Formats: sequence, structure tokens, C-alpha cells
Amino acid sequence: MDILHLVDRMEELFNSGKQVPLTRNVMVDENAFMDIIDQMRISIPEEIKKAQQITAQKDRILAQAQEEANRTVALAREKSEKLIEKSEVYQAAQARVDMITDQATKEASQRMMDSDRYVIETLSGLEQELNKILIQVKNGIKALSGEE
Repeated sequence: MDILHLVDRMEELFNSGKQVPLTRNVMVDENAFMDIIDQMRISIPEEIKKAQQITAQKDRILAQAQEEANRTVALAREKSEKLIEKSEVYQAAQARVDMITDQATKEASQRMMDSDRYVIETLSGLEQELNKILIQVKNGIKALSGEE
């Protein structure tokens, strides 16, 4: 269940509660309130699991990019060793190896940057959502405990 939906339900429960005369206190159905809190306890770990999955996905993408870069470098070395035998072609082969290595490094670097950007955007969104939830929960606690 979406944590924001649970916060909305808690707010509805609070708003539908009965005001205690001559106080700022509100009476709410204890069972309904505790039910929502229990559901929140279940939902929050799910949000954390999602963040961990995103981090794991980033790690997999980085590992794939590194593996691909290593394969490209290995292929470049293999090709360059074959060309060494031909002294006239050696200079051209060395230039090609350097270009392939640079290209592989740039591609790996770009993929890592893209992966980092994706993870940062996703985690930032999750952080914003969790901050909103935290503020709503704190406001609910304040309102229920009579603080302002």
C-alpha cells in the first residue's frame, strides 16, 4: 500500500475525530488509528526495498559497463598483438588500439555517469516523498498530542 495513501487515511481519521470540549484534543478510533500505523510499518520497508533495488540496479549497470570496457580493451590488445608482426602496420595498429581504448573508456565513463544520474534522480524523488511523509507524520503527531 502506498505510504502517502496511509498518511491521507490517518489525516481523514483525525479530521473525522470528535473534538474534546474546551481543549485542542481530538478523540479518534484507536483501532483504526493503530491499523493505519501497522500498515505504515509494513509500507515503509517496501519503500526502502525499492531504494535498495535501484542501488543494486545501478551496481549491475556499472558492472556491465566495466565488463564491456574490459572486453573492448582485451579485443584491442588482441588485435594489436596480431598487427605487431607487421612492422609497417604497427604504427597504425597502435593508433587504433589507443583510439579503441579511449572510446571504451569514454563509453564506460558515460554509462557510469548515466547510471549515477538515474540513481540520483530516483533516490532524490524517493527522498522527497519520504520527507513529505515524515512532515505529514510529524504534523499528525503534533496535532494529536496538542502541540503547535
